[in-house]
Amino acid sequence: MTQKRDHGGGIDAAIATYGGVRADWLDLSTGINPLPYPLPQLPADAWTALPDQAAFARLNALARSYWRVPKEAAIIGATGASAIIAALPRCVSGTNVHIPGPTYNEHGAAFQAAGWGMTAPHDAMVAVHPNNPDGYEWVAQDLNAPITIIDESFGDVAPEKSLIHLADRPGAVVLKSFGKFWGLAGLRLGFAIGDPAIIARLTDILGPWQVSGPALTIGAEALSDPAWADETRARLAVDAARLDQLMQGHGAAVVGGTSLFRLYKVTDAKAAQHQFAQHKIWSRTFPYAPDWLRLGLPAPDRWAQLEAAF
Repeated sequence: MTQKRDHGGGIDAAIATYGGVRADWLDLSTGINPLPYPLPQLPADAWTALPDQAAFARLNALARSYWRVPKEAAIIGATGASAIIAALPRCVSGTNVHIPGPTYNEHGAAFQAAGWGMTAPHDAMVAVHPNNPDGYEWVAQDLNAPITIIDESFGDVAPEKSLIHLADRPGAVVLKSFGKFWGLAGLRLGFAIGDPAIIARLTDILGPWQVSGPALTIGAEALSDPAWADETRARLAVDAARLDQLMQGHGAAVVGGTSLFRLYKVTDAKAAQHQFAQHKIWSRTFPYAPDWLRLGLPAPDRWAQLEAAF
């Protein structure tokens, strides 16, 4: 049976159980920046015309510069990292994949759907860096499988720890997600960077126009704005520390996470989730760890709602 893909979100289901409307709810079940990149004015043809190759080339060039992509590595943008994750197992050859966990299960589901197993010996490895949900950070010497996928969807909070320099290795692919750090998950934009042969197969599977016109424009603007990124990292670090202090003050212990989400050990995560939901706050629990509760960051004007839940 293919592994179920499990995500944060699900506010509609929470509303069905606890009531209210979407505007009432504070969704802390995801790791999305609550203060998104300000949307630029879009030209009309971003909506009406098929994206041209110049727009793709500009986005890819800016992505190369922003993430300091090795010149030997190829790059492709797509409609979110999820689309890339779903397609990658069909772009590489092998029988078994190693996905160290606990981690989010989208990679496992994608490999299983493509017919891969998860027993040793392994032909491929997926390393989520930093890991979701505990924030574990990998080091290069531990990543030596013939096929190595490094998922840096949350990596933009700490670019100095990126393993993008490994993207020039044969068999290596590094994933980047735009929606989380830039806070525009609905835009659906992600990148695969790495072995040109794998990226070429991925391009064939994804087909033409892998990125929408609006996403091409907005992504290019954001990737050419390093000052916004630096200011955002500083704010996220302060807010993550504030969230830790709040949770620790009410008996939770910090397990890990990143500055976009924090993972806590509590007595009963389901009970804590229920308590928060009474105040229209949605959180994330994990079936394999009944004492783990994950929280994203509230926007500046929503802290009072979180504090009131205690």
